[in-house]
Amino acid sequence: MGMGRPELRKRVLTIRDRLPVTERATKSGQIHNRLWQLPAFANAELLCIYVSFRSEVETMGLIRQSLAFGKTVTVPLTVIDPPQLIPYKIDDPDQDLVCGYCGIPEPDPGRTGPVDPGGIEAVLVPGAVFDPLGGRLGYGGGYYDRFLALKAPQAVRIGIAFAAQLVDRVPVLAHDQPLDYLVTEERVLSTRARQGG
Repeated sequence: MGMGRPELRKRVLTIRDRLPVTERATKSGQIHNRLWQLPAFANAELLCIYVSFRSEVETMGLIRQSLAFGKTVTVPLTVIDPPQLIPYKIDDPDQDLVCGYCGIPEPDPGRTGPVDPGGIEAVLVPGAVFDPLGGRLGYGGGYYDRFLALKAPQAVRIGIAFAAQLVDRVPVLAHDQPLDYLVTEERVLSTRARQGG
């Protein structure tokens, strides 16, 4: 068998962390271009987009573009107890985001309000490791798995990652939520693991 989940996560994140900043920026731009060609994203009116942190695929440009196109953009707020993500509407990332959980920029609840996750049409999902079958390994907190399963089951789940984060097969567990699409700088994969959804 392959390596366990913690080892795999650590190995792939090390690879991602080592991508030069300029290369990450270029590849993030290519991923954005592919997203705008994907109808599930381009046609969605209500989006949930994470704010990129450290070496993740950058999303700030995507948030600004989506707002410029008149879309409603929500950003998840991480709540520790009970562990959950709550999507908040943002209109201006410069004003509406503050330094939050683990130093990640998050919506400022004093400036903006929560949105019913049941109306979200597409969610951009971050993660450490992905596979072409829709498998995803997050950072270990299970926040997105719970959010997708319980709060926004109707949303199209779009993983975005650098090609370097792909493996043949992620060792998934029963509670891991599969993705519908995976977008890298090289291609768009329709993983459509969920039937009839």
